[in-house]
Amino acid sequence: MSDLPYIDGDTLRRLVPVEDAVRALAGALRGGLDPEGGTPRQVAGVPAGQLLLMPAAHGRYAGVKVVSVAPGNPARGLPRIQGTYLLFDGGTLTPVAAMDGVALTALRTPAVSALAAAHLAGPDARSLAVFGTGPQAWGHVEALRAVRPVERVTVVGRDLGRARGLAARSAGLGLTAEAVSMGDGRAVARAVASADLIACCTSAREPLFPGDLVADGATVVVVGSHEPDAREIDGDLVTRATVVVESRAAALAEAGDVIMPVRAGLIGPEHLAGDLADLVNGEVKPGPAPRVFKSVGMAWEDLIVAAAVHEAWAGR
Repeated sequence: MSDLPYIDGDTLRRLVPVEDAVRALAGALRGGLDPEGGTPRQVAGVPAGQLLLMPAAHGRYAGVKVVSVAPGNPARGLPRIQGTYLLFDGGTLTPVAAMDGVALTALRTPAVSALAAAHLAGPDARSLAVFGTGPQAWGHVEALRAVRPVERVTVVGRDLGRARGLAARSAGLGLTAEAVSMGDGRAVARAVASADLIACCTSAREPLFPGDLVADGATVVVVGSHEPDAREIDGDLVTRATVVVESRAAALAEAGDVIMPVRAGLIGPEHLAGDLADLVNGEVKPGPAPRVFKSVGMAWEDLIVAAAVHEAWAGR
Protein backbone atom coordinates (compact mmCIF):
# COMPACT_ATOMS: atom_id res chain seq x y z
CA MET A 1 0.00 0.00 0.00
CA SER A 2 2.92 2.36 0.63
CA ASP A 3 3.67 2.32 -3.12
CA LEU A 4 0.06 2.85 -4.15
CA PRO A 5 -0.04 5.80 -6.57
CA TYR A 6 -2.31 8.72 -5.68
CA ILE A 7 -3.69 10.65 -8.66
CA ASP A 8 -4.63 14.20 -7.69
CA GLY A 9 -7.37 16.25 -9.28
CA ASP A 10 -5.18 18.25 -11.67
CA THR A 11 -3.48 15.10 -12.93
CA LEU A 12 -6.81 13.28 -13.27
CA ARG A 13 -8.29 16.06 -15.40
CA ARG A 14 -5.17 16.22 -17.56
CA LEU A 15 -5.05 12.45 -18.14
CA VAL A 16 -8.70 12.02 -19.14
CA PRO A 17 -10.46 14.90 -20.90
CA VAL A 18 -14.24 14.73 -20.83
CA GLU A 19 -14.36 13.41 -24.41
CA ASP A 20 -12.30 10.40 -23.33
CA ALA A 21 -14.56 9.81 -20.33
CA VAL A 22 -17.62 9.85 -22.61
CA ARG A 23 -16.00 7.28 -24.90
CA ALA A 24 -15.09 5.03 -21.97
CA LEU A 25 -18.64 5.08 -20.62
CA ALA A 26 -20.15 4.43 -24.04
CA GLY A 27 -17.73 1.56 -24.65
CA ALA A 28 -18.66 -0.11 -21.37
CA LEU A 29 -22.39 0.13 -22.11
CA ARG A 30 -21.98 -1.15 -25.65
CA GLY A 31 -19.83 -3.95 -24.25
CA GLY A 32 -22.64 -5.28 -22.07
CA LEU A 33 -22.45 -3.38 -18.78
CA ASP A 34 -25.95 -3.42 -17.28
CA PRO A 35 -26.74 -0.30 -15.20
CA GLU A 36 -29.64 -2.15 -13.57
CA GLY A 37 -27.16 -4.50 -11.89
CA GLY A 38 -25.33 -1.76 -10.01
CA THR A 39 -24.81 -1.90 -6.25
CA PRO A 40 -27.00 0.70 -4.49
CA ARG A 41 -25.33 3.67 -2.86
CA GLN A 42 -24.88 3.20 0.88
CA VAL A 43 -25.43 6.25 3.08
CA ALA A 44 -24.49 6.45 6.76
CA GLY A 45 -25.45 9.36 8.96
CA VAL A 46 -22.66 10.57 11.25
CA PRO A 47 -22.59 13.52 13.67
CA ALA A 48 -21.00 15.90 11.15
CA GLY A 49 -23.14 14.86 8.18
CA GLN A 50 -23.07 11.79 5.92
CA LEU A 51 -20.66 9.19 4.62
CA LEU A 52 -21.46 7.77 1.18
CA LEU A 53 -20.04 4.45 0.02
CA MET A 54 -20.22 3.50 -3.69
CA PRO A 55 -18.69 0.11 -4.64
CA ALA A 56 -18.66 -1.44 -8.13
CA ALA A 57 -16.98 -4.16 -10.17
CA HIS A 58 -16.82 -4.67 -13.93
CA GLY A 59 -14.34 -6.33 -16.24
CA ARG A 60 -10.72 -5.95 -15.16
CA TYR A 61 -11.40 -3.69 -12.18
CA ALA A 62 -13.31 -3.17 -8.97
CA GLY A 63 -13.44 0.02 -6.95
CA VAL A 64 -15.10 2.03 -4.25
CA LYS A 65 -15.68 5.73 -3.74
CA VAL A 66 -15.97 7.06 -0.21
CA VAL A 67 -17.43 10.55 0.03
CA SER A 68 -18.13 12.72 3.05
CA VAL A 69 -20.83 15.41 3.09
CA ALA A 70 -20.39 17.91 5.92
CA PRO A 71 -22.94 20.75 5.70
CA GLY A 72 -21.10 22.78 8.34
CA ASN A 73 -17.78 22.79 6.52
CA PRO A 74 -18.22 25.91 4.34
CA ALA A 75 -18.52 28.03 7.48
CA ARG A 76 -15.15 26.59 8.53
CA GLY A 77 -13.57 27.37 5.18
CA LEU A 78 -13.59 23.67 4.22
CA PRO A 79 -15.27 21.86 1.29
CA ARG A 80 -18.78 20.57 1.90
CA ILE A 81 -17.97 17.40 -0.08
CA GLN A 82 -14.69 15.50 0.10
CA GLY A 83 -13.74 12.01 -0.99
CA THR A 84 -11.31 9.41 -2.29
CA TYR A 85 -11.59 6.68 -4.89
CA LEU A 86 -9.75 3.36 -4.45
CA LEU A 87 -9.30 1.19 -7.56
CA PHE A 88 -8.56 -2.55 -7.35
CA ASP A 89 -7.53 -5.25 -9.76
CA GLY A 90 -10.76 -7.13 -10.52
CA GLY A 91 -9.29 -10.61 -10.26
CA THR A 92 -7.17 -10.34 -7.13
CA LEU A 93 -8.70 -7.28 -5.44
CA THR A 94 -5.21 -5.87 -5.05
CA PRO A 95 -5.30 -2.06 -4.77
CA VAL A 96 -3.79 -0.46 -7.88
CA ALA A 97 -4.50 3.27 -7.47
CA ALA A 98 -6.14 5.92 -5.32
CA MET A 99 -7.41 9.20 -6.70
CA ASP A 100 -9.24 12.39 -5.84
CA GLY A 101 -12.88 11.34 -5.48
CA VAL A 102 -14.32 14.83 -5.85
CA ALA A 103 -12.40 15.47 -9.08
CA LEU A 104 -13.54 12.08 -10.35
CA THR A 105 -17.17 12.98 -9.66
CA ALA A 106 -16.70 16.37 -11.30
CA LEU A 107 -15.55 14.56 -14.45
CA ARG A 108 -17.87 11.55 -14.61
CA THR A 109 -21.16 13.37 -13.95
CA PRO A 110 -20.85 15.79 -16.90
CA ALA A 111 -19.48 12.95 -19.03
CA VAL A 112 -22.59 10.84 -18.30
CA SER A 113 -24.81 13.83 -19.15
CA ALA A 114 -22.89 14.43 -22.38
CA LEU A 115 -23.25 10.78 -23.36
CA ALA A 116 -27.00 11.02 -22.87
CA ALA A 117 -27.21 14.35 -24.71
CA ALA A 118 -25.27 12.91 -27.64
CA HIS A 119 -28.20 10.52 -28.16
CA LEU A 120 -31.10 12.77 -27.12
CA ALA A 121 -30.30 16.28 -28.33
CA GLY A 122 -30.72 17.44 -31.89
CA PRO A 123 -27.49 17.61 -33.90
CA ASP A 124 -27.83 21.40 -34.26
CA ALA A 125 -28.35 22.15 -30.54
CA ARG A 126 -26.56 25.48 -30.14
CA SER A 127 -28.06 27.24 -27.11
CA LEU A 128 -27.49 26.09 -23.53
CA ALA A 129 -29.04 27.24 -20.26
CA VAL A 130 -27.15 26.16 -17.14
CA PHE A 131 -28.72 26.35 -13.69
CA GLY A 132 -25.99 26.52 -11.06
CA THR A 133 -22.60 28.18 -10.69
CA GLY A 134 -20.41 25.48 -9.14
CA PRO A 135 -18.01 22.87 -10.54
CA GLN A 136 -20.80 20.75 -12.00
CA ALA A 137 -22.24 23.73 -13.88
CA TRP A 138 -18.84 24.47 -15.42
CA GLY A 139 -18.27 20.79 -16.14
CA HIS A 140 -21.55 20.64 -18.04
CA VAL A 141 -20.63 23.66 -20.16
CA GLU A 142 -17.42 21.88 -21.18
CA ALA A 143 -19.01 18.46 -21.63
CA LEU A 144 -22.11 19.48 -23.58
CA ARG A 145 -19.97 21.67 -25.82
CA ALA A 146 -17.91 18.55 -26.58
CA VAL A 147 -20.91 16.68 -28.05
CA ARG A 148 -23.00 19.45 -29.58
CA PRO A 149 -22.16 22.70 -31.44
CA VAL A 150 -23.00 24.95 -28.49
CA GLU A 151 -22.54 28.64 -29.29
CA ARG A 152 -24.59 30.45 -26.63
CA VAL A 153 -24.71 29.91 -22.86
CA THR A 154 -26.98 31.48 -20.27
CA VAL A 155 -25.87 30.90 -16.67
CA VAL A 156 -28.69 31.11 -14.12
CA GLY A 157 -27.70 31.44 -10.48
CA ARG A 158 -28.96 32.63 -7.12
CA ASP A 159 -25.76 34.67 -6.75
CA LEU A 160 -25.55 36.96 -9.79
CA GLY A 161 -21.87 37.65 -9.16
CA ARG A 162 -21.01 33.96 -9.34
CA ALA A 163 -23.23 33.55 -12.40
CA ARG A 164 -21.33 36.38 -14.09
CA GLY A 165 -18.06 34.71 -13.20
CA LEU A 166 -19.11 31.45 -14.84
CA ALA A 167 -20.45 33.34 -17.86
CA ALA A 168 -17.09 35.09 -18.23
CA ARG A 169 -15.33 31.75 -18.01
CA SER A 170 -17.64 30.40 -20.72
CA ALA A 171 -16.92 33.43 -22.89
CA GLY A 172 -13.26 32.50 -22.57
CA LEU A 173 -14.11 29.35 -24.55
CA GLY A 174 -15.37 31.53 -27.39
CA LEU A 175 -19.05 31.20 -26.43
CA THR A 176 -21.59 34.00 -26.35
CA ALA A 177 -22.49 34.05 -22.65
CA GLU A 178 -24.73 35.94 -20.27
CA ALA A 179 -25.65 35.69 -16.60
CA VAL A 180 -29.17 35.77 -15.19
CA SER A 181 -30.32 36.00 -11.59
CA MET A 182 -32.60 33.20 -10.44
CA GLY A 183 -34.81 35.94 -9.00
CA ASP A 184 -35.44 37.51 -12.42
CA GLY A 185 -38.42 35.41 -13.48
CA ARG A 186 -38.78 36.91 -16.94
CA ALA A 187 -35.13 36.44 -17.81
CA VAL A 188 -35.20 32.87 -16.51
CA ALA A 189 -38.30 32.12 -18.59
CA ARG A 190 -36.61 33.51 -21.73
CA ALA A 191 -33.50 31.44 -21.08
CA VAL A 192 -35.49 28.23 -20.66
CA ALA A 193 -37.82 28.80 -23.60
CA SER A 194 -34.97 29.56 -26.02
CA ALA A 195 -32.61 26.76 -24.95
CA ASP A 196 -31.89 23.66 -27.01
CA LEU A 197 -30.06 22.20 -23.99
CA ILE A 198 -30.76 22.79 -20.29
CA ALA A 199 -28.47 21.56 -17.53
CA CYS A 200 -29.80 21.55 -13.94
CA CYS A 201 -26.79 21.41 -11.62
CA THR A 202 -28.06 22.78 -8.30
CA SER A 203 -28.88 21.75 -4.77
CA ALA A 204 -32.48 22.93 -5.22
CA ARG A 205 -35.23 20.90 -3.61
CA GLU A 206 -38.06 22.48 -5.62
CA PRO A 207 -38.45 22.90 -9.40
CA LEU A 208 -36.25 25.58 -10.90
CA PHE A 209 -38.70 26.65 -13.64
CA PRO A 210 -42.17 25.81 -14.98
CA GLY A 211 -41.88 22.74 -17.19
CA ASP A 212 -44.24 24.10 -19.81
CA LEU A 213 -41.55 26.63 -20.78
CA VAL A 214 -39.30 23.92 -22.23
CA ALA A 215 -39.56 23.76 -26.02
CA ASP A 216 -40.45 20.57 -27.85
CA GLY A 217 -37.26 18.84 -28.91
CA ALA A 218 -35.15 20.48 -26.21
CA THR A 219 -33.02 18.23 -23.96
CA VAL A 220 -32.85 18.69 -20.19
CA VAL A 221 -30.18 16.96 -18.09
CA VAL A 222 -30.90 16.89 -14.37
CA VAL A 223 -28.06 16.01 -12.00
CA GLY A 224 -28.49 17.95 -8.78
CA SER A 225 -29.86 15.42 -6.30
CA HIS A 226 -30.15 11.77 -5.37
CA GLU A 227 -32.92 12.17 -2.80
CA PRO A 228 -36.54 11.04 -3.24
CA ASP A 229 -37.89 14.29 -1.77
CA ALA A 230 -35.78 16.73 -3.81
CA ARG A 231 -36.20 17.69 -7.44
CA GLU A 232 -35.13 20.32 -9.96
CA ILE A 233 -37.86 19.83 -12.58
CA ASP A 234 -41.61 19.61 -12.21
CA GLY A 235 -44.17 16.96 -13.01
CA ASP A 236 -45.44 18.84 -16.04
CA LEU A 237 -42.10 18.48 -17.80
CA VAL A 238 -41.66 14.85 -16.77
CA THR A 239 -45.15 13.99 -18.02
CA ARG A 240 -44.53 15.63 -21.43
CA ALA A 241 -41.04 14.31 -21.97
CA THR A 242 -39.24 11.24 -23.19
CA VAL A 243 -37.52 10.36 -19.90
CA VAL A 244 -34.27 8.38 -19.77
CA VAL A 245 -32.51 7.46 -16.52
CA GLU A 246 -29.20 5.76 -15.69
CA SER A 247 -31.08 2.83 -14.17
CA ARG A 248 -34.78 2.38 -13.57
CA ALA A 249 -34.15 0.84 -10.16
CA ALA A 250 -31.88 3.68 -9.05
CA ALA A 251 -34.22 6.37 -10.37
CA LEU A 252 -37.29 4.91 -8.68
CA ALA A 253 -35.37 4.71 -5.38
CA GLU A 254 -33.47 8.00 -5.40
CA ALA A 255 -34.66 10.45 -8.07
CA GLY A 256 -37.26 12.81 -6.65
CA ASP A 257 -37.72 14.29 -10.14
CA VAL A 258 -39.22 10.91 -11.12
CA ILE A 259 -40.53 9.65 -7.79
CA MET A 260 -42.71 12.68 -7.03
CA PRO A 261 -44.68 12.52 -10.31
CA VAL A 262 -45.16 8.79 -9.72
CA ARG A 263 -46.44 9.45 -6.18
CA ALA A 264 -48.78 12.11 -7.54
CA GLY A 265 -50.22 9.69 -10.08
CA LEU A 266 -49.03 11.78 -13.03
CA ILE A 267 -46.97 8.93 -14.48
CA GLY A 268 -46.28 5.28 -13.79
CA PRO A 269 -42.88 3.58 -13.79
CA GLU A 270 -43.56 2.50 -17.37
CA HIS A 271 -43.30 6.16 -18.44
CA LEU A 272 -39.51 5.82 -18.25
CA ALA A 273 -38.40 5.26 -21.84
CA GLY A 274 -35.26 3.37 -20.90
CA ASP A 275 -31.97 3.37 -19.06
CA LEU A 276 -28.63 4.65 -20.30
CA ALA A 277 -27.68 1.30 -21.86
CA ASP A 278 -30.96 1.25 -23.78
CA LEU A 279 -30.25 4.77 -25.05
CA VAL A 280 -26.66 4.10 -26.09
CA ASN A 281 -27.62 0.85 -27.80
CA GLY A 282 -30.33 2.50 -29.88
CA GLU A 283 -33.37 1.14 -28.06
CA VAL A 284 -34.85 4.55 -27.15
CA LYS A 285 -36.40 6.66 -29.90
CA PRO A 286 -37.14 10.20 -28.67
CA GLY A 287 -40.25 11.80 -30.06
CA PRO A 288 -40.92 15.47 -30.83
CA ALA A 289 -41.57 16.37 -27.16
CA PRO A 290 -38.85 17.47 -24.72
CA ARG A 291 -36.24 14.89 -23.71
CA VAL A 292 -35.14 14.50 -20.08
CA PHE A 293 -32.14 12.64 -18.72
CA LYS A 294 -32.19 12.25 -14.95
CA SER A 295 -28.93 11.28 -13.26
CA VAL A 296 -28.42 10.33 -9.61
CA GLY A 297 -24.79 9.25 -9.96
CA MET A 298 -23.93 5.55 -9.92
CA ALA A 299 -20.90 3.61 -8.75
CA TRP A 300 -20.31 1.88 -12.10
CA GLU A 301 -19.76 5.28 -13.73
CA ASP A 302 -17.04 6.14 -11.23
CA LEU A 303 -15.41 2.76 -11.84
CA ILE A 304 -15.33 3.10 -15.63
CA VAL A 305 -13.85 6.60 -15.53
CA ALA A 306 -11.42 5.71 -12.72
CA ALA A 307 -10.18 2.76 -14.78
CA ALA A 308 -9.63 5.08 -17.75
CA VAL A 309 -7.69 7.47 -15.50
CA HIS A 310 -5.53 4.64 -14.13
CA GLU A 311 -4.77 3.25 -17.58
CA ALA A 312 -3.86 6.71 -18.88
CA TRP A 313 -1.61 7.20 -15.84
CA ALA A 314 0.05 3.81 -16.32
CA GLY A 315 0.66 4.52 -20.02
CA ARG A 316 1.82 8.10 -19.64
